Amino acid sequence: MVKNIVFLFPGQGAQYPGMAMDLFESSGAVRDLFALASDSCGRDMAALLKDSDAETLKRTDISQPAITLANLASAAFLQEKGVAVSACAGFSLGEYAALATAGVVSVADAFRLVTKRGEAMQKAADKIAAAGADGSAPGMAAVLGLPPEKVETLIAEWTEAGLSGLYAANYNSPNQVVVAGTAAALGEAEKKFKEAGARRVLRLNVAGPFHSPLVRDAADEFAEVLASFDFVDPKIPLFSNVTGKRVAAGAEARALALRQITCPVRWTIEEKEIAALIPSAVLEVGPGKVLQGLWKDSGSAAPCLLSGTQADIEAALTAL
Repeated sequence: MVKNIVFLFPGQGAQYPGMAMDLFESSGAVRDLFALASDSCGRDMAALLKDSDAETLKRTDISQPAITLANLASAAFLQEKGVAVSACAGFSLGEYAALATAGVVSVADAFRLVTKRGEAMQKAADKIAAAGADGSAPGMAAVLGLPPEKVETLIAEWTEAGLSGLYAANYNSPNQVVVAGTAAALGEAEKKFKEAGARRVLRLNVAGPFHSPLVRDAADEFAEVLASFDFVDPKIPLFSNVTGKRVAAGAEARALALRQITCPVRWTIEEKEIAALIPSAVLEVGPGKVLQGLWKDSGSAAPCLLSGTQADIEAALTAL
């Protein structure tokens, strides 16, 4: 088997009904993981992933434990097939699967953490929506075709002119930035970004304006949760959304986990740091293929292989 494999775990927006169920049906290790997740989250996770529709899975209090389980199910299936991970990172919520994979938190604690995190973040999103003029939900949108510096400049100009509730949230690639905002801010910004030259502005399948100051209440609530969990030093290289850099210690990982809720995801920096490891291959370990596309945009020579379904993993194993 090829060595120096990096696992990248996707975040919210990658979910879909029935995800990971093919792995559940074919792997005893994955079924054991589902049982552990059900105990840790306090609900039947197999039923949740199997039976929930897309709208239900969009809720952040549902999607966070569900996606984390799908991510770790893919990792368990890969490891059952003999794939050893040498470094890892996760996009937004995906960072919790990375924390577990790097041994910073136990797998059971990862499920407990994302359950509490999802509840706190859903509560914050609901509060923002209720405060809006028509109760419309806040959210996030991908701005395609503008460099990050331009997006930052435009947001600063519009904020100065009176637009409130819009923030750069995810630095995905040299030509893609995700913004977070209230429903009103996103509606106005969509037109403004297109007028400024954006190729497209796409709303994301998420329930709140994550990685922005708008969810400060969630961070305040989650701070108390984090204090009761053990974080130890990473056993393999692990990279942070907040800094884009390698995480050195468990105490740092805990502090960054809190900051991550309201700080932007510096994914382009993480990709550069990971590429510096000169990996043989990078695997997108979990549902979807968003991270594969972003990795291609990074310019790294290492391939990024999908690993979210049994068919994906079998194809990846053949390629490796």
